[in-house]
Amino acid sequence: MTSSNFQELIADLQLRKAIAAQGYEQPTPVQFQAIPPILAGRDVLVSSKTGSGKTAAFLLPCFQQILNRSVINPVSSRILILTPTRELARQIVKNAQQLLKFTTIQVGMVCGGEEFKYQQAMLRKNPEVIVGTPGRLAEHVQHKSTDFSGLEFLILDEADRMLEMGLSEDVLAIAKTCRSERQTLLFSATLEPTGLRHLIKQVVLHEAEEIHVEQSANIIQQQMILADDLKHKEKLLAALLAKSSFEKAVVFTNTKAKAAQLDHLLRYHKYKTCALHGDITQDQRRVSLDMFRQGKTQVMVATDVAARGLDIPGVDLVVNFDMAHSGDEYVHRIGRTGRADAEGRAVSFVSAHDWNLTKSIERYLGVAFEIISIPGLAAAYKGPDKMKSSGKAVGTKKKVDDKKVSSTKDTKVKVRTKDKKNVGKRRMPSAKVEPVVDLGDGFSVFKKKPQ
Repeated sequence: MTSSNFQELIADLQLRKAIAAQGYEQPTPVQFQAIPPILAGRDVLVSSKTGSGKTAAFLLPCFQQILNRSVINPVSSRILILTPTRELARQIVKNAQQLLKFTTIQVGMVCGGEEFKYQQAMLRKNPEVIVGTPGRLAEHVQHKSTDFSGLEFLILDEADRMLEMGLSEDVLAIAKTCRSERQTLLFSATLEPTGLRHLIKQVVLHEAEEIHVEQSANIIQQQMILADDLKHKEKLLAALLAKSSFEKAVVFTNTKAKAAQLDHLLRYHKYKTCALHGDITQDQRRVSLDMFRQGKTQVMVATDVAARGLDIPGVDLVVNFDMAHSGDEYVHRIGRTGRADAEGRAVSFVSAHDWNLTKSIERYLGVAFEIISIPGLAAAYKGPDKMKSSGKAVGTKKKVDDKKVSSTKDTKVKVRTKDKKNVGKRRMPSAKVEPVVDLGDGFSVFKKKPQ
């Protein structure tokens, strides 16, 4: 159930005007369920699928409250939003500025890859809203560049991803400097990952309301193409893009080097491409994303840095050149397409090395990928010869007799090099001899002296 319009949820006229300017027609399920308790002053823990409108679900109620109540501390920021990646932070800043278009509230961004002193100067101007990544923001906390003594809202977006990236210590260090009477909002695709409950217990200081938004799955056609090796995958990628009809496509790899390599390969095949990975500068990332959003490039080759939270309209094809390492990562990758109930397509290249991982992801999601092929590029690999009931390949290792192993372990003693005495090659000791004895035949012999 959703509200018929935003007027039933948001009372502030400036925000309503901005909502209308953005063309928002009615709240999504997560917005309808999350906005009322946030406006009521409660801490909330929200789990909802990617592309469901989570950003507006926490921005709108927070903005309404700071617009309609007095400032606690004029030198302190009022809203702090923590997010795992620079790209997601930049997207949130853009959304916030659009919603605050008719107000005087300022938004600042604090992420790695930018001049530290420039960020310090920006923080001295005291923007009401700060969006940042935990690592860089923790550095500013150490340098006392920030003031959160009057903070009203602490928001953790994509909290499970921050945990996976090992950012929990930075998050906790930042939270300790925030006002204890604040409201804490935690948004995530799921609230189940190991360790997330511990983070919640440390950060959420008040009894929180949990909101699980059950929605229909994204309309994404999920397919797989069997591949032999790297060169075969490269040929498959070029052919797949040539034979597919799409507005924009994202190609995912597991390494930065491979992303750069594929970017050059697709340029060779005359595609307008851009790259997004950790080896390019922040300015280059910004240019790549802007060009892709504006349609100046048609294909983006990226590592998992682009898999979380990025809302890029028009992406109707996702290609997993390398299979994702886990089911959750796969979900976030293909979530770049099929957003806001639009249709999408996800194609994964699967080699013998990827087969068992692919089957694990299928079981995790409860789906079966459709196996397709490209004419003229069929793989020699047709799948495992023998499979378990789970669909995974049967292992080829021979079973080892435990008794033989244990007896060998008992009798065999490992000799380490460090236990050997390094004596080198010594000469044999010279023997003591008696005077030469003539044998009368022109030869002489030595006689050893009796011991």
